[in-house]
Amino acid sequence: MTAFTVALVLVVAAAGLLRWRRPAWYWLAFGVTLAALRVLVRYRSVMDACGLTVPPARWRLSLARATNRPIPEPRPPRIRRLRPTRTGLVLRLKLRPGQDVFDIAAASNRLRHSFSMFGVTSREVRSGVVEVRMTGYDVLKRVQMPAETETRAMRVPVALREDGSVHYRDYRAIPHALTLGATESGKSVYQRNMVAGLAPLDVALVGIDCKQGVELFPLARRFSALADSPDTAAELLDALVARMADVYRLIRTQQRITVDVPDAEIAADIWDLPDELRPTPVVVLIDEVAELALYATKEEERRRDRIITALVRLAQLGRAAGIYLEICGQRFGSELGKGITMLRAQLTGRTAHRLNDETSANMAFGDIAPDAALAAIQIPAELRGLAIAGDASGGWHRIRAPHTSLRQAVNLCNRYADRTPDLPELAPFLPTTGTATELVPSAKASPATA
Repeated sequence: MTAFTVALVLVVAAAGLLRWRRPAWYWLAFGVTLAALRVLVRYRSVMDACGLTVPPARWRLSLARATNRPIPEPRPPRIRRLRPTRTGLVLRLKLRPGQDVFDIAAASNRLRHSFSMFGVTSREVRSGVVEVRMTGYDVLKRVQMPAETETRAMRVPVALREDGSVHYRDYRAIPHALTLGATESGKSVYQRNMVAGLAPLDVALVGIDCKQGVELFPLARRFSALADSPDTAAELLDALVARMADVYRLIRTQQRITVDVPDAEIAADIWDLPDELRPTPVVVLIDEVAELALYATKEEERRRDRIITALVRLAQLGRAAGIYLEICGQRFGSELGKGITMLRAQLTGRTAHRLNDETSANMAFGDIAPDAALAAIQIPAELRGLAIAGDASGGWHRIRAPHTSLRQAVNLCNRYADRTPDLPELAPFLPTTGTATELVPSAKASPATA
């Protein structure tokens, strides 16, 4: 009995230490089993207390009265599947007649407390079926991306969501995006993760960094074009508009719309073209967009109008030509001048790190999800890297990118430098780099996002 007691004390101490220092290990070793049992045992009473049950059917009541049996209890949604994950539990429920997915969403906070979980979110899988994702610990405190992620053309993993799933940047689904964040909010790390994800793909990277290139020029070996001033940026954007026109002419010549051509072979964008004819897709990363919109003289005003006009054209027409925009900045408001709100309307993806003012938050989410704008300005300053991500559908969630140092990003860009495509129209803006430098082993990355 003494040996058993000692062993039990050691197991409890080990569990407590893991829960404090390594919550992910604790969850896989102990937490997932305890949480699954807790959910199954408490399920019916919790659903009843949260108002997620429906009265029994009339025929059941009539049968109970006729046979002099007890009245049937209210029925909760039926559990179709309970699946453990590396961060929590996934509960798939079949709703009863009269229930709605919004009932589950409205009770998420009560379910979180009742099941003793860290977070609960829900989404509708199909009519009558709801997936409830429960996280067992704070997955955004120490971001650890899964070892394996889904790979697809123009789709890269960039962050982890608060429900434990991976947040992807899918350029074919959401071609253009706006990323905002105050100083020291983690915006640069988020941008590095995008570059690191795009580096191994067959894509051309184009950068505009008006901070004299301090953010993007260290990654120059993987970029096909870079600009470090508004003047150079204006010329580069004009070259991209010209490339867009050339790609459209190519698509037009390859359409071959005749009676004999099947519908699936009619080309409407670059992805409908044969592989040997398809132009290389281009991702344009713009850092500090406000620097492109500010002016002090008439000449700078004309340059500014030229830049904004080119950006609006690329945002409106660039998707089919395989040109995608990633616009980043600390500040984005209507006071930046005419054309800014028109540009904002074309940027489907929205990501906001900690913001200093409500105006920028409203520019990011005011037209799609006003509650997301409130969440963006409530991000604590000490949680660098935490962000709110949403799109034009109105849905939003909290994300956090894993910490990627500048050295790690440089090493990745140097490793995949041979995948940098040569685009003749962008040749004047090709960054000059020296001989390939040896990869420097990067220090062990801190698990928290900087």
